[in-house]
Amino acid sequence: MIIVMKPHAPQAAVNRVTDLIQEKGLETHLSVGKEVTIIGVVGDKNRLAGENLRILPWVDKLVPITESYKLSNRKFHPEPTRVRVGNHEIGPDTLTIMAGPCAVETEEQLMTIAREVKKTGAQFVRGGAYKPRTSPYSFQGLEEEGLRYMAEAKKEYGLNTICEVISEKAIEAAAKYVDMLQIGARNMQNFQLLREAGRSGMPILLKRGLAATIDEWLNAAEYIIAEGNPNVVLCERGIRTYETATRNTLDLSAVPVIREKSHLPVIVDPSHATGVRAYVAPLAKAAVACGADGLMIEVHNDPEHALSDGPQSLTFDCFGQLMTDLQAYISLAGRKL
Repeated sequence: MIIVMKPHAPQAAVNRVTDLIQEKGLETHLSVGKEVTIIGVVGDKNRLAGENLRILPWVDKLVPITESYKLSNRKFHPEPTRVRVGNHEIGPDTLTIMAGPCAVETEEQLMTIAREVKKTGAQFVRGGAYKPRTSPYSFQGLEEEGLRYMAEAKKEYGLNTICEVISEKAIEAAAKYVDMLQIGARNMQNFQLLREAGRSGMPILLKRGLAATIDEWLNAAEYIIAEGNPNVVLCERGIRTYETATRNTLDLSAVPVIREKSHLPVIVDPSHATGVRAYVAPLAKAAVACGADGLMIEVHNDPEHALSDGPQSLTFDCFGQLMTDLQAYISLAGRKL
């Protein structure tokens, strides 16, 4: 349930409502807008039986929330969330570009890629130090050594850094080196990992699961936010369907659906969605056109010899051309890099 206060309600009136709710053992979450304050109520609302909240001074209305996710719900937080990561803000006014290799392979490789994506306009370098792979015999990542290379790239080029984490141990290590943690598709419903990510206090990029519904995805975000960490960005990266022409099926409809259901920023990863280099650019443009807050794109200095996901990785020339082509879409969307 949410309680909508009347415009310009004084703080004393807001405090009276929140104190009453908390005295009943329920949690409150405030969303303070320019004119209206919304009080979210989390917990067993039967404890409020007999309390006529509607007649309290400055209370406008009570709105029930039927969805199982509350804190990630737009009804709780009507204004879009802006997530600050380092020197950059992910949100409705910007177009965030995260670019880099699927896996960190060597220091030289990562520094070369970081230099090029920075030159072309990316604000983040992405790179996997922990690689949960389908086969146990595939390259699994450099772990903390790779994280150190990420920190060096940030120091050298001023880029924000993001890396996937797969365990509590990985969170503890990554928090020392990178600016943002990524929860991958395979771990979207690893609820203990989500809780630990929330407790880290770091900005989190939460990828949609391989076959997850949007409601399941938002409930996964709820686990992170419920730990007191509101800095969550969602990432649509394609879902598994019967179609085999691409690795996954990119669900671009998820972008406007998320924007209606949730206040959280949502970005799109056309690289993992397609698995095919030639399809990345057109779907990146489509993602910006339908309202995505950013893109995550795999870029490699030598895709043919990449240790992971070479066929979907853009060359420097391809990435540069994409960034040039995106300018018109970014402008029409009213955003800035």
